[in-house]
Amino acid sequence: MNSRLMRNSFIYLLIVVAVMAIFFTLFSDPLGGSREIPISEVIALAAKGDVDRIEVRGDKLTIITASGENLTSRKEMGASMVEILENSGINPLVSNVQVVVKGSGGLGGLFGLLINFLPLIFFGAVLLFMMRQAQGNSNQTFSFGKSRARMFVGNSPSVSFSDVAGVEEAKEELEEVVEFLKFPERFMSLGAKIPKGVLLVGPPGTGKTLLARAVSGEAGVPFFSISGSEFVEMFVGVGASRVRDLFDQAKRNSPCIVFIDEIDAVGRHRGAGLGGGHDEREQTLNQILVEMDGFDVNTNVIVLAATNRPDILDPALLRPGRFDRRVILDNPDVKGREEILRVHSKGKPLADDIDIKKVAQQTMGFSGADLANLVNESAILAARKNQTVITDEEFAESIDRVAIGPARKSRVVSEKEKRITAFHEAGHALVAFKLPNADMPFKVTIVARGQSGGHTRYLPDEDRHMWTKGQFEDMMAAAMGGRVAEQLTFEDITTGASNDLEQATTIARTMVTRYGMSEKLGPRTFGKREEMVFLGREISEQRDYSDKVAQEIDEEVHELVEMAYEVATKVLTDNKDRLANLANRLIANETVESEEIRQLLGSDDDQEPELPQTVPSPSPA
Repeated sequence: MNSRLMRNSFIYLLIVVAVMAIFFTLFSDPLGGSREIPISEVIALAAKGDVDRIEVRGDKLTIITASGENLTSRKEMGASMVEILENSGINPLVSNVQVVVKGSGGLGGLFGLLINFLPLIFFGAVLLFMMRQAQGNSNQTFSFGKSRARMFVGNSPSVSFSDVAGVEEAKEELEEVVEFLKFPERFMSLGAKIPKGVLLVGPPGTGKTLLARAVSGEAGVPFFSISGSEFVEMFVGVGASRVRDLFDQAKRNSPCIVFIDEIDAVGRHRGAGLGGGHDEREQTLNQILVEMDGFDVNTNVIVLAATNRPDILDPALLRPGRFDRRVILDNPDVKGREEILRVHSKGKPLADDIDIKKVAQQTMGFSGADLANLVNESAILAARKNQTVITDEEFAESIDRVAIGPARKSRVVSEKEKRITAFHEAGHALVAFKLPNADMPFKVTIVARGQSGGHTRYLPDEDRHMWTKGQFEDMMAAAMGGRVAEQLTFEDITTGASNDLEQATTIARTMVTRYGMSEKLGPRTFGKREEMVFLGREISEQRDYSDKVAQEIDEEVHELVEMAYEVATKVLTDNKDRLANLANRLIANETVESEEIRQLLGSDDDQEPELPQTVPSPSPA
């Protein structure tokens, strides 16, 4: 629309310029340097015989003298030049004065007519332009309530179920949806009804949108994709109109799939919020509810929706008959991570000695998007080094980059800070190495990454879904190892342990208030967690205990943290030599990894443990 308006404007401007150019070319004075004289002087010159020729063009006279000079003059409209000369006693035939009359008709008359109508033509062009502009705006107005969904046809799918890994149960659920669309008669013959909607729920990066694209590719039916935020506009009712138009298109193209990404943008609890609800969003949600519940039984339209906030969705949206199925996607386990890494490694030249299984074991807590980013970062690092293949070194560096951040190599660190950081990280590693329920340290480094001056990466023995009291206690002791190492070595403490103290305190409070792991307070929970929808992610706690119990909770948390501090102090006091050995190696090499850590800290096991998962152990809170 904008390009067409610009083209029309250019044409109108060109017409105006052309007319003006013709006007100035044809009707400008061809005798640019001529002198204008009164008609009386023309008669006087003619009487003397100094006039050779007089050209008459309307009321304008062009006089050519005997000497060749060009003069101009004007006469009265309607008066004849011959009569004027005769009335003055001058006979043109006797005086040899040539009177040439050039008519104003023909081409000259046409151009004169055009000149007279030139303002009218100009204003007409402006009026036409404004009318076309108004027509374009009216077209936009009528399309304001139209759906902005993009339709794809899966005849040549770019994504299929083979490109999705690590979510086998979710794939099985959606493969059944594809069968409904491809062979509906197989299910209808047994009285089964096609599901109205499927809600994909999971943390960011777990592959919800990717799965929806795979369903579209596998089903080979029209696929309408739209984001929840595209329904909501400033004007109330526009979102509902777009919902109606979307479902009308879907019914005309059935069987098909409608995919609404981030449905929580319009599907929040109705009436929740300060000062009442949001009229536009609630009307849009009401229209979605009506459309989903109004499908005919034989209309093969399935609604897929994705969200990472199922807790804030309206209950009417989640009831059977609307979203009949809820497919849960979570971060993959070690087997799923290995499959995802293999999918994203296709087409990339990997070194022969790369073990994808070991890489998967070192990425506990990574989502599918994190793993895709990990492989991509490895390829980028290899390209920077002008290598032809991706090696283990690039994968190891990429794990740290994705989990913590890129190395801050330009950061200037004094020798004193470097030494303090080395003993701090060595304290974490040594305490975790010696305690039976703590995760094994896999990598210790004093290279600054992100906001940390150094970090210790642990290797859990397995993917965990439950935690024991002993594991919590040893985790707290390992977290306090850095502060204790500073105090024992330098007889002073720094701010570097702030995050460690926060982690230990959080674990202790969670043990007491949520998991009932306090011997003093007994097996019960304290406080109810409530999420304020209108305040976004803010979570408040409703106290269901007295001030006296609150004091006891604080005392119990303090006691747990102090106990962890004492355990870390005993371990480091009994192993000062090993602490110094690891810290000195860190000062020299900046990074120490698994085998060397075991040698420096003196493994008590003759059999080396297998390489399992990695990444800093996630807090259970």
